[in-house]
Amino acid sequence: MFGTLSIAELILRAVTFLIAMAVHEYAHSYIAYRMGDTTAKDLGRMTLDPRANIDIYGFFMAIVIGFGFLGSAPVDEYRMRDRRWGMFWAVAAGPISSLLLAVVFSIPFWFGMQPSVPGPRAFVPSLTDFVTRMVVLNVYLGLFNLIPLAPLDGWTMMLKLLPPSTAQMIGQYRRESSYIFFGLIIISFLLPQFNLLGIILGPPAALVLHLLRVI
Repeated sequence: MFGTLSIAELILRAVTFLIAMAVHEYAHSYIAYRMGDTTAKDLGRMTLDPRANIDIYGFFMAIVIGFGFLGSAPVDEYRMRDRRWGMFWAVAAGPISSLLLAVVFSIPFWFGMQPSVPGPRAFVPSLTDFVTRMVVLNVYLGLFNLIPLAPLDGWTMMLKLLPPSTAQMIGQYRRESSYIFFGLIIISFLLPQFNLLGIILGPPAALVLHLLRVI
């Protein structure tokens, strides 16, 4: 997914993470607004300006290690006309927007562009590096957020798809779900031989990237 940690790679991470985060969080806010929740709009956070929703510490973490919590947009299901389906679509909008962004940036590859990553001594990423990263990053971002574990989008989506009584029962285990999620991350980064994230995301990501003609 990422190249050698060169100056060009750091620049590429910073730019693509900012764009991906801004679109992802704007999608949450906009669909929530359409569903009746004006929270993000009232706070001035329904915008493509990444400064409105960025988690600065998570952003720097993403630049340094290639993974981090980039930001969050405020969404309140209690202000929606339909709490169940309004919240579902507001949350689903994030991953969907990421995958759609990947599709848009994959168009040059349909016409022969070859994917690339910055070289180990590169100072400025090329346009091809940028387009490649935008596709790969957003495919992984979209699929990652579909994992049904708290605090990811997939957790809330799962609860809203389940019958209310079942969702209420499972929702009581949000804290335990988050422990599993953070354990998954820690194991995947500290014990690469047990890269559980790679096992979970690798096959579907490879399929989507193949369909988009990036690999």
